[in-house]
Amino acid sequence: MAVQGSKRKVVRLEPSPTLQSGKRVLAIESDELRRLESRLDENFEKAVETILKCKGRVVVTGMGKSGQICRKIAATLASTGTSAFFLHAAEGSHGDLGMFARGDVCLAISNSGTTRELLSLIPAVKRQRIPLIGMTGGLDSPLAEDADILLDISVSQEACPLGLAPTASTTVTLGLGDALAVAVLERRGFSEEDFALLHPGGALGAKLMRVSDVMHSSQELPSVGMKTPALDALGAMSKGGFGVCAVVEKKGRLAGVITDGDVRRAILGHESFNELNAEDIMTGAPKTISDHALVVEALALMEEHSITSLFIVDGGNGRPVGLVHLHDLLKAGTA
Repeated sequence: MAVQGSKRKVVRLEPSPTLQSGKRVLAIESDELRRLESRLDENFEKAVETILKCKGRVVVTGMGKSGQICRKIAATLASTGTSAFFLHAAEGSHGDLGMFARGDVCLAISNSGTTRELLSLIPAVKRQRIPLIGMTGGLDSPLAEDADILLDISVSQEACPLGLAPTASTTVTLGLGDALAVAVLERRGFSEEDFALLHPGGALGAKLMRVSDVMHSSQELPSVGMKTPALDALGAMSKGGFGVCAVVEKKGRLAGVITDGDVRRAILGHESFNELNAEDIMTGAPKTISDHALVVEALALMEEHSITSLFIVDGGNGRPVGLVHLHDLLKAGTA
């Protein structure tokens, strides 16, 4: 007797209302960013040129949510080589206009283009012949009319279902500010070295530090010759305090290194340690690094080869000029 098998019904779960809401917001803001990208034109290029030619500072000003975005844009410009600061539009209209000076550039941001406090700053900006870059979605607004360069941040809709809370508009504004800062950065030829100079603290600064910033100089290096008795080499290594000693040839070129492990192996592998020289117990062809290398590169090399020290050598003649130890990288915050 055949038994008819039952079919399982596949139930497809719809995303929760909360998940649907989150995805809807991100989709709207992504669409608005793509619309912004498609309408970038010569005005964007003019804005970049104006910032590049600025002899003073870029004063970024706005109110409310736009003001919050202004702070971030000013900070991004400042951290990438453009002198910039944020001026609260209300403070500017109540005594802080003295922050403007000839040679500055004003980047004024208002989604509507009708913010009263912002518009009250424009006469002073014009009087000092300060170039005015207006960033607004109100293309027929007073700000748009007064701007020397107009950047369009209009959106077709806000992500807020009420159409009231600035959401897509602030995302677009922030995106355009980032685009300006990066375009200026690239035109300036702003390098990792420049970035490190402006970010000496925290994780960013640590990642961009060079080996030369943390290495011990040649005067501190424990170093012996090839024919130095092994016992004397052990003494030099102990005195140095790094757990390693350089072994150099007659002309000073680094020939090898002696570590605690090398000493232990020599003692276990020879009947008379006292009869050995440095060249007998050293590890040849040691790992080295340039003083210009990033400290994160030094750390990667140490981890790859399970070592705790790297010698820095002169590229011309191979002489040791410094030493970096794992403890130095720990202090620098990179390990």
